[in-house]
Amino acid sequence: MSSYLARVELYEATEEENYDELHAAMQERGFLLQIKADDGTFYWLPDGTFVIQDTDMTLAAAHDAAVAAAGQSGYEFSVMVVEFENTQWTNLEQVDTTQN
Repeated sequence: MSSYLARVELYEATEEENYDELHAAMQERGFLLQIKADDGTFYWLPDGTFVIQDTDMTLAAAHDAAVAAAGQSGYEFSVMVVEFENTQWTNLEQVDTTQN
């Protein structure tokens, strides 16, 4: 199983709804805005960053999925997808699982 981190930037997108649409398109493809720690706790990723963890997807397929999602926006964009096995972070906000 593999895990991928994707960074997507939409050029000249200024409205929050543009990014909401990107988030929905990425989520449809299995990417999340939260990363799961080893203890099962979730943390919010920085803006424009997405993760898909423990997937059978290949790096090329993950990249193609992110490009397709960004392409739906109608904006010029940049996409970078990296495979990772281990990660460390500092000061990411914990997802509040008590809110619905």
